[in-house]
Amino acid sequence: MGDVLIFAEHQQGKFPKSSLTALLAGQELAQKRGGKAIAVVAGDSPEQLAGELAKYGCAKVIALAHPALKNYLADAYAQALAALVKSAGAEYVLATATAMGKDLMPRVAARLGAAMASEIVAINNDGTFIRPMYAGNALATVEMDGPVKVVTVRATAFDAAKPGDVAAPVEKVDAELDGASTRMQFVAFNQTKSDRPQLTEARIVVSGGRGLKSGENFKTVLEPLVDEMGAAMGASRAAVDAGFVPNDLQVGQTGKVVAPELYVAVGISGAIQHLAGMKDSKVIVAINKDEEAPIFNVADYGLVADLFKAVPEMVQEVKKLKQ
Repeated sequence: MGDVLIFAEHQQGKFPKSSLTALLAGQELAQKRGGKAIAVVAGDSPEQLAGELAKYGCAKVIALAHPALKNYLADAYAQALAALVKSAGAEYVLATATAMGKDLMPRVAARLGAAMASEIVAINNDGTFIRPMYAGNALATVEMDGPVKVVTVRATAFDAAKPGDVAAPVEKVDAELDGASTRMQFVAFNQTKSDRPQLTEARIVVSGGRGLKSGENFKTVLEPLVDEMGAAMGASRAAVDAGFVPNDLQVGQTGKVVAPELYVAVGISGAIQHLAGMKDSKVIVAINKDEEAPIFNVADYGLVADLFKAVPEMVQEVKKLKQ
């Protein structure tokens, strides 16, 4: 029986959409392997969070409790989760490939001596997985051996689980931790506060590239469009490397992977690394004065124009539509 333990990440007492994505992917995997989908919520007293998660279709929710799990720390979480996988006898342990998932799951795999497949985008009926390689230009079919397999899923490749009427049972488990895993101490969490939607969860993303020429132009030219459209702001690596905007806005292979309903690329040429982070968007709009720019190969709508003239005009048109 291929039971699946699904690690559900939470932030400030809430589950981001990426955690609900992991739940649905884990349920699909459990169904295909003839096992049960079991969600895991870690914390110092995670029972209330576990109760919330119980409505999302898993067979059971485990509240993994220990004072050292109050804040995310890689060593403590990795030891606690690895010990739980062993005691539960699960065949798979799965999480979303968020910053936390990418930090935690390889450590869990190392502790378990288990094979790992990162950022999978599909689950095959035979227990193999599909994952992108070479900036998404090739798709590999991955088969893993061993009693335990570790998997992270790409958040944009699966839908989010929806709450139902029936709640699954919640079981509290005290985490097994030793002194070595609690040497790392939590100091502070410096959160970037913004009134805009979160980049990885926004319905609309407006991204700027090197064509904007300066950080000041991001504020004066791009931000009015972002705010009028109720969008999240993104950026290409070139814009981040040039110091125009901070790196938490970077979209691409070495940044965040997004798949919003609408992606607007402004002054972005469309290097392969950037396309890897946004090409699954439902509708892509590109504005660039270079008609040979690679971004036009993936765009649904392309505008060959000077962005400094086109973007302010778009802002005015959006304002009119809203009125």
